[in-house]
Amino acid sequence: FEEGLKTLGVLDAVKQRPDSFRSLFCHEPQRLTADMMDDLFTPRLAPKGGNRRRAEDAVIPLWRDYLQDAEDEEGSSKLQNILVFATGANEIPPVGFSPAPSIEFNHEGSEESSSKRMFPMANTCINCLKLPLITSYEAFKESMDFALGNTQGFGRT
Repeated sequence: FEEGLKTLGVLDAVKQRPDSFRSLFCHEPQRLTADMMDDLFTPRLAPKGGNRRRAEDAVIPLWRDYLQDAEDEEGSSKLQNILVFATGANEIPPVGFSPAPSIEFNHEGSEESSSKRMFPMANTCINCLKLPLITSYEAFKESMDFALGNTQGFGRT
């Protein structure tokens, strides 16, 4: 590696100005924002035109509002809690997630009891957050806050 950097004189430049090259060689976590979180999670939506899709389309704006409120109220710490809840990671890895984080929805008729469908669930093995199909923002916020506040978070407090 060192020999390769010497080839074009990069090693000498790095040694002379290490702070200028720090971001190329060292990962520095970014402060999470609502927009970053929204971009990070891709919704897996049912086909257009069906009742499932209409229900999912009603939840997506609630999710985005929740992210914005989380950022406004508690800054990146609450967004970090959401990331931990959904992925098990407290920051976005330098090379990204594999698989990419996604959002699914708790639909009626699934195996889960109705009480489980009213709370978000996560599968950190596949970086998937399963949102409840709640149409009221206050109920959605309460459900999300309850889930985030009552999980262990992989040993984090």
